[in-house]
Amino acid sequence: MYEFIVTFIIGIIFIPIGISNMRGNLSTLHSYHRKRVSEEDRIPFGKEVGRGMIIVGIAIMIYSAFSIAAIHFDARLYSVIGTVLLVIGLIVGLGFAFHAMFKYNQGLF
Repeated sequence: MYEFIVTFIIGIIFIPIGISNMRGNLSTLHSYHRKRVSEEDRIPFGKEVGRGMIIVGIAIMIYSAFSIAAIHFDARLYSVIGTVLLVIGLIVGLGFAFHAMFKYNQGLF
């Protein structure tokens, strides 16, 4: 039960980091990405990466909530739904982040 609470808190942590990135604070990103993004592209890059982080954080929180519901109601279906939503959220969120990296950094590395 406690592992799902920790997972939920991890999801919550992603959201302010994403908001911070959206405001142009890229300090949470790898130094390579901070160096390769021009000053005028900082905000658009941060917005796209931040949007992806927020989506991932929400997906983690939803997964945790469904997992707790699965245990509480003894219904495996909740666990499956939560896992599917987590995977979709990770794909969409990472898609935003990778798209921004390719667009503004011309690559991941």
